[in-house]
Amino acid sequence: MTTLSPAPPQDTESVPHPSSFGRSAPLGASVVDGGVNFSLFSRTATGVELLLFDRDNDTIPSRVIPIDPATNRTYHYWHQFVPHLKAGQLYAYRVFGPSEPRQGLRFDPEKVLLDPYGRSVVVPDGYDRVAAGKPGCNAAVAMKNAVVDGSDYDWEGDQPLCRPAARTIIYEMHVRGFTQHPNSNVNEKLRGTYAGVIEKIPYLKDLGITAVELLPVFQFDAFDAPPGKMNYWGYAPIAFFAPHSAYSSDRSPLGPITEFRDMVKALHRAGIEVILDVVFNHTAEGNERGPTLCYRGIDNPAYYMLERGEWYANYTGCGNTLNANHPIVRRMIVDSLKYWVREMHVDGFRFDLASILSRDSRGYPLPNPPVLWDIESDPDLAGTKLLAEAWDAAGLYQVGSFVGDAWREWNGRFRDDVRDFFRSTPGSVRHFADRIVGSPQIYGHKGREMEQSVNFVTCHDGFTLNDLVSYNEKHNDANGEGNRDGANDNRSWNCGCEGPSDDSDIERLRSQQVKNFLTTTMLSLGIPMITMGDEVRRTQLGNNNAYCQDNELSWFDWSLLEKHADVCRFFQLLCVRRVTRSMEHEQKRTSLVQLLADAEESWHGVRLNQPDWSDGSHCIALHARLRSDQLHFHFMFNTYWEALEFELPQIDESSWRRWIDTALESPEDISLWEDAPVFSGNVYRVAPRSVVFLIAENP
Repeated sequence: MTTLSPAPPQDTESVPHPSSFGRSAPLGASVVDGGVNFSLFSRTATGVELLLFDRDNDTIPSRVIPIDPATNRTYHYWHQFVPHLKAGQLYAYRVFGPSEPRQGLRFDPEKVLLDPYGRSVVVPDGYDRVAAGKPGCNAAVAMKNAVVDGSDYDWEGDQPLCRPAARTIIYEMHVRGFTQHPNSNVNEKLRGTYAGVIEKIPYLKDLGITAVELLPVFQFDAFDAPPGKMNYWGYAPIAFFAPHSAYSSDRSPLGPITEFRDMVKALHRAGIEVILDVVFNHTAEGNERGPTLCYRGIDNPAYYMLERGEWYANYTGCGNTLNANHPIVRRMIVDSLKYWVREMHVDGFRFDLASILSRDSRGYPLPNPPVLWDIESDPDLAGTKLLAEAWDAAGLYQVGSFVGDAWREWNGRFRDDVRDFFRSTPGSVRHFADRIVGSPQIYGHKGREMEQSVNFVTCHDGFTLNDLVSYNEKHNDANGEGNRDGANDNRSWNCGCEGPSDDSDIERLRSQQVKNFLTTTMLSLGIPMITMGDEVRRTQLGNNNAYCQDNELSWFDWSLLEKHADVCRFFQLLCVRRVTRSMEHEQKRTSLVQLLADAEESWHGVRLNQPDWSDGSHCIALHARLRSDQLHFHFMFNTYWEALEFELPQIDESSWRRWIDTALESPEDISLWEDAPVFSGNVYRVAPRSVVFLIAENP
């Protein structure tokens, strides 16, 4: 491999700074009149060179442009204007400075480095993460940036949708996994891409979800994984402004930007918001033994939390932790979010391990973290959905106490308590009851709306919904870590058999349990979220940590649409009634959950007004009456292993109608709202391990 020495090789053109020295703002590469302006922050560097490339796998740059620190450095910003350059030009940096790990300095002038503000990343076919971690030049196998002109796309009037939280149903989805399976019926060239998602929008629309929450789409290092594996989930970011290039069917330098925008525009036309799962807590550069790809070689002590200078703090479980409350990193995070809203039109963000953003440079939690308030108070982000995974890998758990007024939280306690209740865990009924009415024990002190809680039973990390009712233990041997990886606390129940079963009774019970979970998630107060494929009982064969499984184990199997059509239909009808309810006597469309939030509630057991809150209780009933007295709802939950007879409240001038009974076979398990059959009687026999929902409307 050709060595990229500190002095430009003889066969490249060394270009002194032009008469126009460039500007410090904006950071990154900006197309301006007559050329491109480049700006890079580094406080501790002694020298910076801008490298221009003709091809992504060139062993040496076509031009090396030294940035003069005397004339082209303002404060700690190194800037350069290069005339005649256009969008699509490949570039990178080489940064000089001391290599003194004990002082936190890890400069390596042999490494080709990405621009932290780069809008596009090209990955050569020979990209080598290992080479980036070893001494020597890595030019031919290094990722590089491409100059992007953000003004050359026709949005055709598109804007973020700003759908109210009360009308939001989130579908957590993996871009590649959604259409990569051969049975997706997506054109082979488009499988696993942003364009592939566009082809499946009719399915998403028919399903009834209102927002897709995409697993990481920032450019990540797919090779940040155990040997022989790939990083499938994408929680290994290396560029916070660039869409992941491998998810684009157009692999030209600017193709991913256009294709991502096409996807967003198409989803918006279908009324579906786009929420990005963003990872601002660590990067793919890993710990002190990791590769030098970008931040480490530009200004290591600014970008990372360091311990005793030499070691990387690891509050993420991924080797390093971004120094999120450092002024430069704070600005980068906010600038990234604003870019994705302004230029890419996304509707919101889910922040992975968001509690890390509340830590200072030494790792201590801050009462008022600057970066979180910067995000919340930025006018460009007003109205943008902000969802926090309010914990980190080092034990900081902030569900119910995350700062700010605009943040909504993944409610991990909803997940745990609902799982416990439906596997008949003693002492779970009180917690379950609190979760289905918006978790006031957790959030009531804030005086916030019900939608602060994002309610979910499964997500990408852990069992699928099918596996939650099919496995008692994790089965992660395919990951190559001796089944040591992944959570041990799954709160699952296999319904009598570990794994797939030919027993019709077990399969019936599993579908019933899946419908119980879907009903509870969709009708509880808060924002519901389900995971891709749960609506058709997608399985990972018991693997609860499939981060490195880029294969059919993780992909959406479209044959399940037919196999589990009853579950999919069940979920579709839940979505319809969750989001909107038409009432002829009202000149408005009202969310069912908005109605429930405005209702008078009373708790019951099998006897009216006698809820059993004891540790041995496995049932509860909830009656809700609108203050207008036009609607009544009665929920009955039975996780006991025998049928129970529940007394029903008497309704004047009306009769109860059965909307849902998860113990019944499809299509009786759920009806169209207007076709719900009348139920006559004062007592309803609720089958073992089932949920019943009755409605009554006064004339």
